[in-house]
Amino acid sequence: MLPRFQNPNLSSISKTNIKLLRHLLCNPLCTLTEPTPLSEVTESPELPNWVKFFDTKRPEKADLEEDFVIPSLADWVEAQKLRDPRKAAKRPLSETAGADDIDKVCRILKNGYPSWKNPAQALDGCVLDLSNSLVERVLRRFSNEWVPAFGFFIWAKAQTGYTHPPEAYNSMVDILGKSENFELMWEMVEEMVQIGGGYVTLDTMSKVMRRLARAGRYKEAIDAFRGIERFGVRKDVLSLNTLMGALVKERSVEHAHEVFLEFKESIPLNSQTFNVLIHGWCKPRKLDIARNTMEEMGKHGFRPDVFSYTCFIEAYCHDKDFRKVVEVLGEMKDKACEPNTVTYTVIMHALGKAREISKALEVYEKMKRSGCVPDTSFYNSLIFLLGKAGRLKDVQEVVEDMTNQGVKLDTLTHNTLISSACAHSQEEAALKLLKKMEEESCKPDLKTYAPLLKLFCRKKRMRVLCFLLDHMFKNDVSIEGGTYALLVRGLCSNGKLENACSFFEEMVSKGFVPKDSTYNMLIKELEGKSMEKEKKHVEKLMLQAKEQEI
Repeated sequence: MLPRFQNPNLSSISKTNIKLLRHLLCNPLCTLTEPTPLSEVTESPELPNWVKFFDTKRPEKADLEEDFVIPSLADWVEAQKLRDPRKAAKRPLSETAGADDIDKVCRILKNGYPSWKNPAQALDGCVLDLSNSLVERVLRRFSNEWVPAFGFFIWAKAQTGYTHPPEAYNSMVDILGKSENFELMWEMVEEMVQIGGGYVTLDTMSKVMRRLARAGRYKEAIDAFRGIERFGVRKDVLSLNTLMGALVKERSVEHAHEVFLEFKESIPLNSQTFNVLIHGWCKPRKLDIARNTMEEMGKHGFRPDVFSYTCFIEAYCHDKDFRKVVEVLGEMKDKACEPNTVTYTVIMHALGKAREISKALEVYEKMKRSGCVPDTSFYNSLIFLLGKAGRLKDVQEVVEDMTNQGVKLDTLTHNTLISSACAHSQEEAALKLLKKMEEESCKPDLKTYAPLLKLFCRKKRMRVLCFLLDHMFKNDVSIEGGTYALLVRGLCSNGKLENACSFFEEMVSKGFVPKDSTYNMLIKELEGKSMEKEKKHVEKLMLQAKEQEI
């Protein structure tokens, strides 16, 4: 669904902005940069002595590459107290007495368990200062691993003097729904009903409906809405829009329309109800039905707004039909409906993807003339387009302009900058951006790390990979199946088959089912290296994963 944005409270575009735009328009190829060949990298030409501290007896080049860390970032990396997260030591609780509570718990939970009862048993005897904050962080760290998360949740619930707040229950409902453990999810909701006191809210049921829709259980998601009042949640337009939005997001606008028809007479609708449907029909390019929905919107007394029209613009942009985009903009002008930042961002991004960089930059000029001030999302899109085109100097100027305009760099901005640096094999720049996020207390997410993991798989920097995985964990970013697949495939491509097998095994042990493409790639590489023992082990693991899925 199209995001909603608020314009910054800025009254005008500065001269710096105009200067930047002229520079970009007049110099369309001024900083075109190709990825630097590895043989020409000048950031860190020599391997310093400290690199060899892992094992000085291994002079082979491949091993040096594995242990190599860029000198300028050595102190930062060392400060993280690197350890290989794939080899978490199973230490007795007595050895963790001096650790912080969060690290103490996570060290136990990371060991890997076949059943949720095992981590609960392993935690017995662990003395902690249980708090809502601690529980929240643990659940966030294991948000993609339901076994340790649920085991910890059950253990914490049994501790004297501690009671889970509604937020912890909601997190657990979402984790169980994400892992498609729907029976346990519903048991959790029923338990919340028994507790009473408003534990079940629209937030709870939103997570239920969204996870069911994500799993393709559309009918069950709709049934959850039909019976929503039994859980103490109102069946109103807000909850209706939430359900329809979940169905549309999971590409089932047909089910959303059925819900609309079923409840439109009993629940007072609002403009968002129609906008959800308009967006839903525009996604699969069923624009005639979307137009009919817009007309029905008017019959119900709601005027199509900028969101309604932007849905059509987004559809035409996706098809690169920019003539139609101009027509919709003309229609908006006739209806006195001014485009907003989202509208301009969609158009600029589409032009950039169509390699019409100069025209994309002209959107900025038009936006300025209209008095619409760019927000973080607009700048993020501009940074993405310039970075993809290799115009890295221009990217830096845009970042400087954001700062001058008082527009804050958010997580997405940093993610875009990191992705751009990784795409151009700028190892040092990419890691420095991650370090800058840490210094600015800007919380990274899964998309922060994905391009970094890809880059350092390609570079065979095993030590940095371990650092990144550890950094993710310490920032409460839970590794999911897609990350493991990325690591397995990336390491396969570069001949690090033992490491690929290790990640494959951890992937299965945490309940993720590898895609056939990932499995087949690993098997093919193992066959090519005549690694029969490892191949048989991987085959056994895949069979185990399939059985778990059933």
